Amino acid sequence: MADYTRIEVAQITKDTGIVPLFYHEDINIVKQVIKACYDGGARVFEFTNRGDHAQDIFGEVAKWIQKELPGMVLGVGSIVDPGTTSLFIQKGANFIVSPILNKEIAKVCNRRKVAWLPGCATLTEINYAEELGAEIVKIFPAAQIGGADFVKSIKAPCPWTSIMPSGGVTPEKENLTDWFNAGVHCVGMGSKLIAKDKNGNLDYDKITELTKNSINIVKDLRNHI
Repeated sequence: MADYTRIEVAQITKDTGIVPLFYHEDINIVKQVIKACYDGGARVFEFTNRGDHAQDIFGEVAKWIQKELPGMVLGVGSIVDPGTTSLFIQKGANFIVSPILNKEIAKVCNRRKVAWLPGCATLTEINYAEELGAEIVKIFPAAQIGGADFVKSIKAPCPWTSIMPSGGVTPEKENLTDWFNAGVHCVGMGSKLIAKDKNGNLDYDKITELTKNSINIVKDLRNHI
């Protein structure tokens, strides 16, 4: 059962500005990555459903977060059908992120008042997602469908639309400036944030540093927009 309402998720994602996303089959690695992001100031995390038994890993991580990381909002991404949506809601997902727009997923989330962030690539899809109750829409793959200019074009006729780009977002100031000046609600960041060292091993200190720096960049940008 979700610990946070749809509105709370929308507010926390906006306040944090970035949503780290990650998957690994080793639960201890997942915990260390989430802790590194948490230490950097992130209060939202998307665990991506990309491997066998991902739901079991997610369930254990959700219990761990409740005990060890107060205020961290855990959700799940890469969800493409209503059955899997129900499964992860039962495991404690506070929000559901999908690469596609699927009205059956919307129904499941709306019944339980769980935040739903569907993947959209056109204004028509965004409009339909909002009709189905999406508070935030994910544009994906963000860089390939037009980047920050696409967001700016959408926000012109639809200033009420809250957008989270995913795909093509990096922790560099120039990149984040483009997105937030265009009017995004928050951004999703994966491999560019979840850093590795020269040997290919996850660099948890670097992840914390990049998370902290990214959040500070976003705060500074919002103070000047």
